[in-house]
Amino acid sequence: MSDVTYYVAMPFLIDADGSPVAGAAEECQSPTAALRRAEVLARGTGHIGAVAFSRSGDPMTGEFGDATLLRKFGNVPEDLATL
Repeated sequence: MSDVTYYVAMPFLIDADGSPVAGAAEECQSPTAALRRAEVLARGTGHIGAVAFSRSGDPMTGEFGDATLLRKFGNVPEDLATL
């Protein structure tokens, strides 16, 4: 099977310790849809921001490359790798 690209929007919230944490990721149909959804999520109640990203790989083998950030909205941590 060939590589498949998934587009995702994911909100960020603040936990009880005051640290940013990733919320539930939402799969989207296209990069444009992921950008629009992330923008809406960033303004959601309790959210401090959101990101839109893509990730490509082979779902049959489970091998995926690193995520590619499409855009950040709101107050999102600079280093997303630490989350």
